[in-house]
Amino acid sequence: MKTVPSFAAVTYLSLLSLSAHADTLIPAVVTAAVADTRRPADQVKLDSARKPAQLLAFAELKAGDRVADFMPGNGYFTRIMSDVVGSNGHVYAFLPTEQLANCAPSEVAGTKALEHDPSYTNVSVLSAAAANFNMASLDVIWTAQNYHDLHDSFMGPANVAALNRAFFKALKPGGVYLVIDHIAESGSGLRDTESLHRIDPLRLRNEIEAAGFLLDAQSDLLRNLKDDHTLSVFDGRVRGQTDQVVYRFRKPT
Repeated sequence: MKTVPSFAAVTYLSLLSLSAHADTLIPAVVTAAVADTRRPADQVKLDSARKPAQLLAFAELKAGDRVADFMPGNGYFTRIMSDVVGSNGHVYAFLPTEQLANCAPSEVAGTKALEHDPSYTNVSVLSAAAANFNMASLDVIWTAQNYHDLHDSFMGPANVAALNRAFFKALKPGGVYLVIDHIAESGSGLRDTESLHRIDPLRLRNEIEAAGFLLDAQSDLLRNLKDDHTLSVFDGRVRGQTDQVVYRFRKPT
């Protein structure tokens, strides 16, 4: 069992017990999805840093699943998920209208393109206010590098407690809520969500557990101990290489 440094001393032992192997067995369907030649070249070049195969295996995504990719950006993970869940599954790429009103079109163009791509018929691109997220019978909810944004002014900020409850309701019993985000300094809470685009993992965890989720496991796949958590994630010294938390929450059965 691999261990990673804790985000707060008071939670060290509990997090240690939940640490996950970085070498999780990758199913063949995930490997094939990452190797899909339809993927845009500019996304493929990010694979070494983003580790999509290992992360999707950690999320336990499988053929036939119904998954919501919340705030999917340019559809980096959406395309891979589409291949993994296959014709009997479905991917819902959810773009909050608050995000669309404040981002450059290029930031979501990759996802919007999937609406008109006949080779991705198992992908639905949805757009609504975050408060109107209302889905059911999902196997996985996924959000990568965006949870901190929910607390920022351009998102309202969102009613995060209500949204996490909506996610809880949307998942099947035993379903997975996979959250990836940039790590802020321990004890900083929400201080850096707008300025540095980071969040204290303990705050993130507490918010999600308050909705009824259980922290099932964490992964050290995206840890980078050279990142001291003081720079904006867009700073060239850390961009694409930030220290990130990967939490797998589960809805109790």
